Amino acid sequence: MSLLGKAAVAMWWSVRAEQRGEFGDWHSHEHFPERMSIPGFRRGSRWTSTTDAEGFFVLYELEQYDVLTSKGYLDRLNAPTPWSTKMMPHHLGMIRSQCRVAASFGGGVATSLATIRLSPGTGQQAELQAQLSETLDALAQKPGLTGAHLLLTDTPRTSSPTTEQQIRGKDGAADWIVLLSGYDADAVEQVIADRLSPLALGALGAQHNPTIGHYRLAFTMTPQDVAVI
Repeated sequence: MSLLGKAAVAMWWSVRAEQRGEFGDWHSHEHFPERMSIPGFRRGSRWTSTTDAEGFFVLYELEQYDVLTSKGYLDRLNAPTPWSTKMMPHHLGMIRSQCRVAASFGGGVATSLATIRLSPGTGQQAELQAQLSETLDALAQKPGLTGAHLLLTDTPRTSSPTTEQQIRGKDGAADWIVLLSGYDADAVEQVIADRLSPLALGALGAQHNPTIGHYRLAFTMTPQDVAVI
């Protein structure tokens, strides 16, 4: 899964069981087409947690970083549809990170994904980024794997709470994000337990408290999939 652009929005949240059916309908048939109609949005993907019955991960891949502050995007965020207004309060524990793509290796769209939210140790930013980039480059070509990426959260300085955020309540944010995708879930999990384990990441210069999630692909869309709306 090679990332399509130089920026991304990475999001984690939970949806309770009684809302999941409507959430899937809304997110697939209204929200994704809406987002993919915004200039600069290249691909969206939704992933269902394999370890948390309520968990989701969503990734939007953006052509350039300035898409995050574009009129097209902000207009959507500040004018949610009635259905979006109804669904936003059901995004529980939202973590939303606006990111620059620091490294991206691999190609295609896979079925399994691991996410790692981490932070560099004090004074370790440059060394950790270099070490992670080298490691991810090597991993992307391993059997069972298809992509390995590093995102660095960089919230736009002009960012202020949008209407959607105000409906949800205060969003959290990750710091650094590693994404590892593959067509073999066992291969992905093995790497997370070994080359990208908390101990291994600590040896590269990360703090020893990463947050790891495991997901399977639920839906993906690009602008080419969107009819006129």
